[in-house]
Amino acid sequence: MDEPQILKPAPGSRVVTDSNEVVLFGQPPEVLKGLLREGIRSFDTLVLTDVREKNGSLLNNLEFPFYFFLFYANGFAENRKINLVGDADTISQALRLLRFTLFGPTRSELESWLTEEGQRDEWLSISRYLALKDKNGEVIPVEGFFNCIPFENNHAVAGGFSIARKGADHYLISNTDGEIEVDLNLDSLIHPPYAVPIDHVTSGLAKLSLEVLGGASGFSTDEPCTGLAICHNGDYILIDSIPFLNEHLHARGIARNQISAVFLTHLHDDHCSMFPLMEMPHCVEIITTREIYHMAMEKLSCGLGWSTTVVEEHFRFYEVKPGEMINYFGLKIEFHATVHSIPTIGATFSTVHRGQHRDVCIVGDNQNMKAIREMRDAGIARESTVANLDRLYKQNFHILIADGGAGEIHGDPFDALESKAERVVFVHVEKLPDVLNTRFSLASSGKRYTLFETNETIYNSQINHYLTQWLGQPLPNRWLRSLLTEHEIYRYNTEDVIIMQDADKPPHVSLILTGYCEVVSKQEDGFQAIATLQAGDVIGEMTIMNGAESNGASVVARTPVTVCVFNEDDFRHFIKHSGLQETLELRWRLRPSIKSLPQYTQLSSTVIDKISRLAKWHKIPAGDSDSLGQKYLYILCDGEGMVDGQACYMGDEFGWRAYGQHRIVEFRADSDCGFIRINARDFRQLLDTTPQLNYQTRKQLVQQSPELANWLLAEVPIN
Repeated sequence: MDEPQILKPAPGSRVVTDSNEVVLFGQPPEVLKGLLREGIRSFDTLVLTDVREKNGSLLNNLEFPFYFFLFYANGFAENRKINLVGDADTISQALRLLRFTLFGPTRSELESWLTEEGQRDEWLSISRYLALKDKNGEVIPVEGFFNCIPFENNHAVAGGFSIARKGADHYLISNTDGEIEVDLNLDSLIHPPYAVPIDHVTSGLAKLSLEVLGGASGFSTDEPCTGLAICHNGDYILIDSIPFLNEHLHARGIARNQISAVFLTHLHDDHCSMFPLMEMPHCVEIITTREIYHMAMEKLSCGLGWSTTVVEEHFRFYEVKPGEMINYFGLKIEFHATVHSIPTIGATFSTVHRGQHRDVCIVGDNQNMKAIREMRDAGIARESTVANLDRLYKQNFHILIADGGAGEIHGDPFDALESKAERVVFVHVEKLPDVLNTRFSLASSGKRYTLFETNETIYNSQINHYLTQWLGQPLPNRWLRSLLTEHEIYRYNTEDVIIMQDADKPPHVSLILTGYCEVVSKQEDGFQAIATLQAGDVIGEMTIMNGAESNGASVVARTPVTVCVFNEDDFRHFIKHSGLQETLELRWRLRPSIKSLPQYTQLSSTVIDKISRLAKWHKIPAGDSDSLGQKYLYILCDGEGMVDGQACYMGDEFGWRAYGQHRIVEFRADSDCGFIRINARDFRQLLDTTPQLNYQTRKQLVQQSPELANWLLAEVPIN
């Protein structure tokens, strides 16, 4: 044995080794790719994190490290178990999560969800057939792969290592030859353990197109996992939610405001990292089966440590069934079941434009057809399921996206040799056999397949949609027609300067239609980022209303950006004659104050704008007192005062409080005090429709008063 050594395979994780053992602290998304890049070939112990989430990523993702241990490190062949260290509650939640991702639902769960009998029995049979079994042929339960080692008095012993927890995610690790510290708190940002290439030129909106966020497997060290995005009439439907979703959307120039729905095929970590969707500025629809939806909510619940009831508040569920076709706002979607280790579906997306039909079939994760036919012959997979999959591999689609990942539960590219599709594109595979290179291609990050190009109608509908959201009410019809008649579409590359600080202000107002911009101010000591804007935000409206002659800040494209430009004079008169100027000026004055509040610093510009629509100023002059009751939420944003002899500070909340105890107080102002005041009923409605605000509000209560957060999970049953 020798002294412990430490390395960092990915942000949010550390590996501690000696000559005998390897311990992995923290399992952020795609940590396995970092382990492989660092040359780690085995590990013995996983230590779960105390902090469950950082900047959009959950941190206890065990699925792929578990696969790595079983098959690459020969843990299964050698009948070894992984040491799993953490609090008892967290261990139970991690194992319950793994049970869903490895084995799927139980019979009793499927029955409680009223799953159709034939589908239920097929899913259960396939899961059992593909599950790992002991020498007697019995399925090994998920807890059978682990040595569970809960902390006792902040201390645990795993193999030859002693692990002392000094604080949240701060450890002292020792063996007989020495000791070393691990402090995961040093990693404030969690990002992919590989370079994410960014687009520089905007692709624009389309009538129907398919963009590749990633096309590799969870074991590829240099490419993101498989994720796609369908653009239909300017709105995006994600095909699964891949790890580091926000980073990959940003790299493609797709703003979160542009995402309307997610088609969820199944639960595996490389497809179902749904936490970023909890922080969307609007509720995203989850299009999937009842079974996959419930499993996804259970997975997110166990990963975050919150109840499923609260997690579900952040989504809208759109239930579908295999064999069913729906018309989703003009996009026809036909669903089918695949043969995978857990319940999985795929779908064909199609539409007609000016008499022309286009379709994209996304098979979904699927076993190779030879193995599937063997499962049919053994009475495990239904004849109807196998016949339908055979059809998909032979039908004349415009694009066929198929699983070519091989291995025990993935497809074989040779299954598509009889396909009549115009283009066959494989996911889950890094390199095609040479014999197939001239017939098929691979999905890789940044590729785009356009089936129907854009037209002016798509941009006009997006302009109407975003302006309506921005105003908080429908546009007057005649003004809408006037603005649309004279607008222009401009496109900017990544890092282009859209507006320059101190230059004469441009004679127009810009509405962002795609991508992200950053508002930057030049200071004596450098540059300061003031705000991030995205699709749906307006640039330059207040310089018109306040009569400024020059720009107070620069606006820079941080992704490819598309903007709609309106004539300044027309826009000014539109605001004035629509009776909106006073309302918009109040919102303009409120926004900086709301953004500066400590509880709202993480909110997007879109959500800040939503709050500003509801907020009013409430002032208490110096020396006066005022009763702050539960009809309103009051947030102190300026000045100094006292409540019950205690000093109050910026960001303190009074009156009605979301999810917490109301604070009905008598407030005495020591200086002129300003509050943001919001009607409690209106704020509750905003929480219901704004996942990011809902999540951040609950998260802050968990951090400040965990005893009030009755949605936190304790120990949970694994099965």
